[in-house]
Amino acid sequence: MNIVTALLGVVLGVVLTLSVSKVWEKKKFDGDYNRWRKLNLILQEVQRNYVDTIDMAGMTDAAVVAALSELDPHSVYLPPVELTESESELAGNFEGIGITFNVPNDTAIVLNTIPGGPSEKAGLVQGDRIIKVEDKTIAGTKTPQDSMVRMMKGPKGTKVKITVNRDGTLIPFDITRDKIPVHCIDAAFMIDDNTGYIKLAKFTRTTYQEFKKAYEKLLGQGMTKLLFDLRDNTGGYFDQSLLLSNEFLEKDEEIVYMEGLHRPRQNYEADGRGNLKDIELAVLIDEGTASSSEIFSGAIQDNDRGVIVGRRSYGKGLVQEPINFTDGSGIRLTVARFYTPSGRCIQKPYDKDYAYDIYERYAHGEMTSADSMKVDTSAVYYTVKGRRVYGGGGIIPDVFVPMDTTRATKFYINCNKKATAVRFASEMFDKYKSTLSGISDFTSLEKYLNDIDLERQFLDYAARVDGFRPAAGEWEQSRSYMMPQINGLVGRFSKVGEEAFYRFYLPIDDTIQQALKHNGDIL
Repeated sequence: MNIVTALLGVVLGVVLTLSVSKVWEKKKFDGDYNRWRKLNLILQEVQRNYVDTIDMAGMTDAAVVAALSELDPHSVYLPPVELTESESELAGNFEGIGITFNVPNDTAIVLNTIPGGPSEKAGLVQGDRIIKVEDKTIAGTKTPQDSMVRMMKGPKGTKVKITVNRDGTLIPFDITRDKIPVHCIDAAFMIDDNTGYIKLAKFTRTTYQEFKKAYEKLLGQGMTKLLFDLRDNTGGYFDQSLLLSNEFLEKDEEIVYMEGLHRPRQNYEADGRGNLKDIELAVLIDEGTASSSEIFSGAIQDNDRGVIVGRRSYGKGLVQEPINFTDGSGIRLTVARFYTPSGRCIQKPYDKDYAYDIYERYAHGEMTSADSMKVDTSAVYYTVKGRRVYGGGGIIPDVFVPMDTTRATKFYINCNKKATAVRFASEMFDKYKSTLSGISDFTSLEKYLNDIDLERQFLDYAARVDGFRPAAGEWEQSRSYMMPQINGLVGRFSKVGEEAFYRFYLPIDDTIQQALKHNGDIL
């Protein structure tokens, strides 16, 4: 099996536009755009003639950003600080608050919080607009992105106050910085005597080693079936996806191929030495499943190796080649596309609505109805056993699981907006720290949380701190959905860690329940 290392992932930055004023003196230009002479000519004339002192480094960066924005959404320029940040997220450790963010309109927006990190535990969520760091306003002030990073990062144990705007409400969070491990497996445990569960968050440099350690533990506990959860897995290193696929496939079965204008087709096949070829497999995906996780899912589906359960994946199938420069900057340049073994292009079309694709899926009902799923039925492909699969971008699941909106009462929505449950969990940790931090097994944890009556305490907290009280019938409607989450959020502060959340949440997770029903099926 031929393996190369290619960094995949969505790296977003601020796109600057350039405007050119009227040119009073005509300069000779031979029209050969292939040699990029026009760009150099313009920059030279600006340097020679502009009325004020010029930051040439800044202008050069802006020109590069603007040029790359004419390509695809994932070919980007990364200044030195951003390059360091993007690489450290996928390899090694760093100290800070544990978020990734983007600055599209002079306001930092939280893209995601690192599972188990300080920001997630404090209550920050995807979509929060960061208004202040300490007492300094950074929203709408043209604060450079690298300055924002420096303000929020810091040594382990130090504190920083982050104020966010969430749906029009300003919410302050006191966050204690910590070492942020880039672990990729959030949980690995046995659901029953035969079925294992592994939740993989991303494909880092250590993914294969972590995955191997996890499955060896579960094999030792009797695993013959596996639910492999790739929901919200945004991808990462390509070679790790190959290594994981190789564990499940027979010799010479194709995993993926890549091809581009300047990159001839390159096929990647399994070598037949995998240790999980006889394990029944169900792969869980959703709209947050992207790049390397889509490569794995496509390989399993097209080889009829397992069942894919959930919702259509993101559709990120472009090969990003890292090119680094001596000043510490670099570019991530798309050089090819990924195709599943049947020939499907994983990449969804990148048109004018590309950035809003997920919102469009919500608007058009795709999250709740399989019939609303965007499927290109004109592009039909076939798995090795002759099953029809379709193109159009992303991996379409074999078993569709709609998003459940029936339990979202007004009380639940209000609590969710203000991270009431997350902040409550922090208060419970402060209150029961001496006992909670010593519990190391799930059975003891479950019993202890039942004994301290979290339900009553949560309702009291929601009313006392946020002024939220469920209307008649609301708690009965939302209780079965909220209490497992609340137990899991508090349970994460025990030695059971992240695994606690997934164990508590498992009975109400519709995708897991469907996967348990269909695990081993080839539909």
